[in-house]
Amino acid sequence: MVADASDAERRGIERRLHDGVQQHLVALAVNVQLVRQAMDTDLAAAHTLLDEMGHDVREALDGIRELAGEIYPPLLLDRGLAEALSATAAAVTIPTHVVADGLQRYPSTIEATVHFCCREALRSAAGARATVHVWADDDTLHFEVRDDGPTDGRDEATLRAASDRTEALGGALQVSREPGAGRLVTGTIPVRR
Repeated sequence: MVADASDAERRGIERRLHDGVQQHLVALAVNVQLVRQAMDTDLAAAHTLLDEMGHDVREALDGIRELAGEIYPPLLLDRGLAEALSATAAAVTIPTHVVADGLQRYPSTIEATVHFCCREALRSAAGARATVHVWADDDTLHFEVRDDGPTDGRDEATLRAASDRTEALGGALQVSREPGAGRLVTGTIPVRR
């Protein structure tokens, strides 16, 4: 199951590279040829093409930056789980409140897994708002993502990869739904110090 989840993640990254960054680079290659041709006959067209190329370069860089953040967010590495989750919450489409006070630093695989699970739960959240809560006790890191949206079960495939990653670390992930109350994703991962 973990291998399936990893394969699905890699396929998603490949798809985003192909549909995003690669398309901008192809456009750049075409525009380079067009600029060469226009340089001798139409300088105004060449300048317009150069402006387009600048835009394509910025778009490609943004796409690469976004993909790199998906693989392992720099903020997670530099500042820790609480700040990375706050940044992720700010980027999703529904208002999200994050409670992750007093967290220490944990092994990178644990932090990355909790971040990934919370991010996927937020991406598949429905409703008007969500809450992320992360806390630790003696030897376990706990997390939960609650949203107030409809309970239609559309998130099963998305959260399967999150569950596989959690289980690979000896943890567990559960999804519960209550009509009218939304969805709750809870997880635990043992912390070995």
